Amino acid sequence: MTQHVQEQTYGYPGLDGAGAAARLRGLGFEGAVHLPGDPPYEERRQPLFDTIDPYPAIVAEPSGAADVRAAVLTAREHDLPLAVQATGHGTHVPADGGLLLRTTGLSAVLVDPAERVARVGPGALWGDVIAAAAAFGLAPLAGSSPDVGVVGYTLGGGLGWLGRAYGFAADSVVRAEVVTADGALVDASPDSHASLFWALRGGGANFGVVTRLEFRLYPAAQVHAGFAYYPIERAADVLTRYREWIADAPDALSTAVVLRRAPDTDLFPEAVRGRRVVVLKAMYAGASEDAERHLRPLREAAGPALLDEIRPTTFAAAAMGGQPARFLDLYHGLPDPVVHALANAIDEDPDAPVSAVEIRHWGGAMADPGPGAGPVGHRSVPLSVIIDADVPELTAALRPYGTGGSFLNFLDDPGNVPAAYTTADYRRLAEVKREYDPANLFRLNHNIAPALPARTG
Repeated sequence: MTQHVQEQTYGYPGLDGAGAAARLRGLGFEGAVHLPGDPPYEERRQPLFDTIDPYPAIVAEPSGAADVRAAVLTAREHDLPLAVQATGHGTHVPADGGLLLRTTGLSAVLVDPAERVARVGPGALWGDVIAAAAAFGLAPLAGSSPDVGVVGYTLGGGLGWLGRAYGFAADSVVRAEVVTADGALVDASPDSHASLFWALRGGGANFGVVTRLEFRLYPAAQVHAGFAYYPIERAADVLTRYREWIADAPDALSTAVVLRRAPDTDLFPEAVRGRRVVVLKAMYAGASEDAERHLRPLREAAGPALLDEIRPTTFAAAAMGGQPARFLDLYHGLPDPVVHALANAIDEDPDAPVSAVEIRHWGGAMADPGPGAGPVGHRSVPLSVIIDADVPELTAALRPYGTGGSFLNFLDDPGNVPAAYTTADYRRLAEVKREYDPANLFRLNHNIAPALPARTG
């Protein structure tokens, strides 16, 4: 963990925390403000993970869009680094000496069942949206955890278990209220600030502070979903079948094959506790009999299950889980060397660094979103491999067969942002950045720098 000398990190040339607080109040900021030494400061400055240890000059908790605007104007006028954080899941750059805007309190969720849309504040969590939508038989394109913030997840693309059926979460956005770098409060939609609307749907937090997000919901309250566990000895057989099977998999079915060493703890079912296993993860937005018919080839390759928990359930109750992405690459296929490396990645040694490998099928509606879609990832690539540890020998065996691409929500390295986009999308994002944030005020993130002006003469 990075160590900080607090006297050197509290404050920024031209304005310290107390000065920022005074300026915020002068602009009518009504929310809570925390300075170093205040009891809430220590808690509010923290991200979710301890990979960084930020010491902002001030932590401000807005009470509404007007407060967000006051914070943006304060940061802009004094060239104060500005960071935005709700849950901290996607925080990878410390806001040292800057203004940290905590939007956690702006967590309103409103569901319109007639229009099948949700309108949420920047602090809303997926669990709240899932619960509100379920009351009307609807579901959002949420990810693996109900505790993840809706806005950050969606701006980064948003890969969920209904993704093959309905697309990335970013594809479901229909409107966003945004405070831009010049302090303006604008509505971004296909008909208003269209370039900003395009960039927000996958470009991350580079273009403004979203104060309200509106997105579509889907009639997928009932699903066939869960995990089935098989002996690790069938790993190569399952992966070989999987690479062929995905070609005809229906869009309504999202799957992943996970190879893992299950911890010997009460957190795991007794049937698999302490064992190395192949896990089939699946969610089907449709009838259970259809789901099982499509899954049958994978089950046959895996053999008798140690434990089978794939069953009819509600979307709200389908806890699909996720894997830390210490290694991530995208693949057009799974050639034999990749199958061999992955099938042997989980060592018997309980202290070995790799404990989980996930091979996930993308595609479907994510690959074919229709005209006007935002700049989400590499839509044409059908597979990802995620490993929970970066082991040089293993990653060296896999790298020659991957694309080298990434996905913004899974990207730990802020210096590798171009890998999350196609070349054309990244170039266009840089142009939109120049249009809406030419001074790069919103830079404490997975940053996209403004495009340089075109040369003349």
